[in-house]
Amino acid sequence: MSPITYAQTEAETWFERAVAAREARQPDDALEALSEAEALGLSPVRVALERARIGVLAGDPDMAVRTLRGLAATGFTGVGLLTGDPVLSLLAGHADYDGLVGELSVQAYPCAHDAAFATFDFWIGDWDVHIASGAFAGSNSIRREQRGCVLIENWKSVSGGGGMSINYLDRQSDEWVQIWNDEGGNQINIRGGMSDDGMLLTGTIHYVATGTTAPFRGLWTPLDDGRVRQFFEQSNDGGATWATWFEGFYTRADETRDSH
Repeated sequence: MSPITYAQTEAETWFERAVAAREARQPDDALEALSEAEALGLSPVRVALERARIGVLAGDPDMAVRTLRGLAATGFTGVGLLTGDPVLSLLAGHADYDGLVGELSVQAYPCAHDAAFATFDFWIGDWDVHIASGAFAGSNSIRREQRGCVLIENWKSVSGGGGMSINYLDRQSDEWVQIWNDEGGNQINIRGGMSDDGMLLTGTIHYVATGTTAPFRGLWTPLDDGRVRQFFEQSNDGGATWATWFEGFYTRADETRDSH
């Protein structure tokens, strides 16, 4: 780690003076102190953010937004630093500021703005799962997390067991991936994409208890009545033939409870 230089210490001192002057509603003094800090090498990002804060509290939102746009032009994408700042967030409602936040959000959170990451959204929700006979199999919760970059599944079986998976779009291959693990040591690693019948993922299942691995595939089909059919198959002959591993029909939990 490099030692702190005299200039850095002085820059911090001037920056603290700028903040104090801004909080005391003395914008001219604040800008003067900030210029001194900038000349001594204070981070351009910190300088720009503080200059924008001074603009807000000085009643000059246009200057504040121009400053932030200039910062964005240097490659800054920290939209959370704007929307989470108690002073800068006061700019919300200013057309140019709102536009800037929108532009930065696309760069900062690309998954949330890429329609391909929403392909599996029909599976999101809280579900009651029944097998083909109608018997209750368990409940499943699928949530979008990390700004739309992943879907997290948490399964609870009627027998008391459980499992979970992470599901995401591999943007390099444009394939959806599911990595599943459950308490029984079943490990599923499958990938693929939308087919005419729904989301079709293929790969392998590994059984930790026996150390065996087999071809495996899963198909999620949105049904016309709002349910989702989940159909898992395993092959015991290298993919020549397939046997049903699990077939479940998902009904949204609120609909199931409302019907009783």
